[in-house]
Amino acid sequence: MSISVVILAAGQGTRMKSTKPKVLHEISGKPMLFHAIDAAKEISDDIVVVLYHQAERIQQMIESAYVGIRFHMQDARQFPGTGGAMKGVKTKHERTLILNGDMPLVTKTSLEALTAGDADINMSVITLDDPNGYGRVVIEEGKVKEIVEQKDCTPEQLKIQTVNAGIYAVNTALLERYIPLLDNNNAQKEYYLTDIIKMAVDEGRKVHPVYVEEEEFKGVNSKLDLAHAEEIMQRRIKEALMMQGVVMRLPDTIYIDCRATFEGECILENGVSIIGESRLVNAHIKTNSVVEDSYIEDSDIGPMGRIRPQSILKNTHIGNFVEVKKSTLTGVKAGHLAYIGDASVDEGSNIGAGVITCNYDGKNKYQTVIGKNVFVGSDTQLVAPVTIEDDVLIAAGSTVNKDVEKGALAISRTPLKTVKNFFYKFFGAPSCK
Repeated sequence: MSISVVILAAGQGTRMKSTKPKVLHEISGKPMLFHAIDAAKEISDDIVVVLYHQAERIQQMIESAYVGIRFHMQDARQFPGTGGAMKGVKTKHERTLILNGDMPLVTKTSLEALTAGDADINMSVITLDDPNGYGRVVIEEGKVKEIVEQKDCTPEQLKIQTVNAGIYAVNTALLERYIPLLDNNNAQKEYYLTDIIKMAVDEGRKVHPVYVEEEEFKGVNSKLDLAHAEEIMQRRIKEALMMQGVVMRLPDTIYIDCRATFEGECILENGVSIIGESRLVNAHIKTNSVVEDSYIEDSDIGPMGRIRPQSILKNTHIGNFVEVKKSTLTGVKAGHLAYIGDASVDEGSNIGAGVITCNYDGKNKYQTVIGKNVFVGSDTQLVAPVTIEDDVLIAAGSTVNKDVEKGALAISRTPLKTVKNFFYKFFGAPSCK
């Protein structure tokens, strides 16, 4: 690969109104910065992330997910602005693409277009129906001539609809010569990366405009922007999955994490959320159910079921208001109103309504092991650690706090007591009319 990528992620992001660094706010399950890194990795093996605000926190997050990313710690107090962020940055390849860490919607296709050709600088531009508020990019004979701030535009220049999208691919040698020449002699006292465009034009260099889609180059600067970016990302994810064969009922009501994967015939009904690194194979997830970081194969969930992280379900039916957590179920039926946590349940077993595994004693979690062909009657409490062997019947309403051997009936009930005619003694004898 002959392209280096620099991702600018040093800003404080004050408009997000959050203690979390702006670039770590998540979109479809990943920090927005990670989406930019993913796109960069598709075109480059040399990626540098420029950090300043909460730099250590961001670096730790990146290093927990990626290998081989380089970092440049910038002194943004001394060198504010986009040009200041590039001070001292060194890249390996002949061309350097400069991205913003708050642009999570960029794609490989657009980045390849931005790095193509032999121009000294490729500059991303957008055509807007209403460019009001933006600086205008003056283009003549297919070359960028200048960037003019709106307040400095002539009446003719105000009619220009082409504006700067803020991403550049620059000859690295040229970039290394221009960056030290940037100054902050402006009202904001900042170093502007756009000044390299003027330097290049003044030297007669070729600055080529690359027209890009506004959607991909949206900067995320507020919680409102974050929500808009989420909508776009979700649309992309779901459209791609439906083209691969996933059935979605009312897809606008469904949420799918970008890390989730699907195989075979999968159906997602309205209101479903698939979260984290979930993997679904021939799965039917019914209305308003949630699957988190779990593996679901040849199974149906819901409606209104919840599968919590580290669960593995195969050939299993999970009904309404059933919650499964960190459990392995194979060939199991749990029709309604049950909690199965820290458990393994083998094939042919049935979990009745109101059954719970009592897996937590206030300090530690314990395992429940249920064998094959076990029938657990309604309103049973299984007090872990406990093992229920194969071919066991557990009577409804039982509290099981000891292991049950194969083929047994387990029953734990208070004997039923009746008091004859108590109703009439309490409320009085019925009157005759």
